[in-house]
Amino acid sequence: MPGFNLRSITQKYFEILREIRIIFSDVDGVLTDGGLYYTEEGLTFKKFNVKDGMAVNLLREAKIYCGIISTDKSKIIQTRAERIKMDFAVIGEWDKKSKAEEICAGYGLNLSQAVFIGDDVNDIELLRSVGFSTCPNDAVKKVKETVNYVSSKNGGEGIFREIADLVLQAKENPV
Repeated sequence: MPGFNLRSITQKYFEILREIRIIFSDVDGVLTDGGLYYTEEGLTFKKFNVKDGMAVNLLREAKIYCGIISTDKSKIIQTRAERIKMDFAVIGEWDKKSKAEEICAGYGLNLSQAVFIGDDVNDIELLRSVGFSTCPNDAVKKVKETVNYVSSKNGGEGIFREIADLVLQAKENPV
């Protein structure tokens, strides 16, 4: 796949990426640009990247589970997850690590087989627990210092697709 240089990913992480079976993502600041848009009537809007939706289809074909774990309780998140047919969407959850462990157990997996994409300090515990952790380029400094890979993309610019492609490429290309 053009655009990725697996040589920039260390051998250790390349091997981890080949074993990934599930991808967890935060929403605000990852699948969206983190902005909240309000109308005069008080309606809220979030903008998602269509390329992330296609990533879900590609992951499904490769038998890799994916979904959302977010502290936000917005029904917009549930609607987006259903529309692109994610395997799960957990909203209003502050203990992301425990919920990720529970989801993994339901699929017969563990966190070492997982990727998590997060962007803020409430994501750090799960970022430290998964096999491969990553964040958008505009994540907070503390998160960028924690993860295995910092994307060149900002939140809402298709980072979920980038990471999905990276996992799929690692699985397709033996070292």
